[in-house]
Amino acid sequence: MNTIFTVGIFLSLFLATLLFVKKNKSLADNVLGVWMVTISIQLASYYLYFLGYWETYPHLVGVTTPFPLLFGPLLYLYVDFSLRKAPRFRPKDWLHFLPFAITYLAMTPFLFGYSAEQKLLADSLDFNSEFKSLFITGFVMFFITAVIYPVFAYRKITNYQKYISDNFAYKETISLRWLKNLIWGAAAIFLSVIIAFLLQEGLNVDFGFKAEIIPDILVVIFIAVLGFFGIRQQGIFNDTHTHTSNPDIDAVAPEKESYKKSGLKTSDAEILHQKLLDLMKNEKPYLEPKLSLSQLAEKLDITSNNLSQIINQCDEKNFYDFVNGYRVQEFISLASSPQNKNMNLLGIALDAGFNSKSSFNQVFKKITGKTPREYLLSD
Repeated sequence: MNTIFTVGIFLSLFLATLLFVKKNKSLADNVLGVWMVTISIQLASYYLYFLGYWETYPHLVGVTTPFPLLFGPLLYLYVDFSLRKAPRFRPKDWLHFLPFAITYLAMTPFLFGYSAEQKLLADSLDFNSEFKSLFITGFVMFFITAVIYPVFAYRKITNYQKYISDNFAYKETISLRWLKNLIWGAAAIFLSVIIAFLLQEGLNVDFGFKAEIIPDILVVIFIAVLGFFGIRQQGIFNDTHTHTSNPDIDAVAPEKESYKKSGLKTSDAEILHQKLLDLMKNEKPYLEPKLSLSQLAEKLDITSNNLSQIINQCDEKNFYDFVNGYRVQEFISLASSPQNKNMNLLGIALDAGFNSKSSFNQVFKKITGKTPREYLLSD
């Protein structure tokens, strides 16, 4: 048990150090670093309790009690800042830490007014002490944050994916799968805390040990996985983290129903759609790897919203699928040409407008149902 806690504490501090000293670190890196430090303090606190130091130094009792209320907000803010440019905290971002601050204020009489003997007695009585209502309120607040923050973070990623598909013809370099796995891991730990508490305190299940040790062990595993995969993950522990330029990922492209208010008549939409098709055929703007909705709209001298409406209604696609459909056809045309028979498939894909092998393979199979090589061999 000593080894588990020691590994968790030092590994979380090591990861925090990597984040704080890296070059060109982002606000998301700082938030993740603070989260790692917070976890290390929480683990150290429980480790000291496990070793019996709280009995020797009773004033440690309750010092880190509100810390779990930081985990949900830090998870959400890390995901939020990973998906958008954010040079600093906005005033509303600080509101996420209100439950943490309120809990500390409510604990002021206990932290600064109780003697060492009274703190030890309160700790031994736990939920049967005079602070029972405070403990219950703190747990309810943790329950709420443990539920809503992973949900909100996941929703943030969903909105981001829609924004990218509706406005860009390429994928950002940050791995959304990584962020989703991070959310699922944190949610699993939150859930374990809730279940362990309800079993021990609500149903009086005797584990033979403090139930808090279960989520603490899961936290150590979580930190180990974060360290192993995070070191290899682009944009977290290296210096190549890029963000999309959209100011607010909640402001996703409008749904089809909202197009009714755009003022674009059906006849005008058909004319503009034909202009769009002519432009795609004659000027081939899709060959630009980082083509965006606004860039294409500027070529047509229309608004981005109107172009999005035209593509959605006339082609029944989002911008990403619309543009990459042309790139797939361009690849097929280039690959079928005798003069390109000695070129590798990736080189041809890059000439067709794709900016990476992974996005090319994914898009090609989605559109044709086959891998590029399978398609060319069957043609």
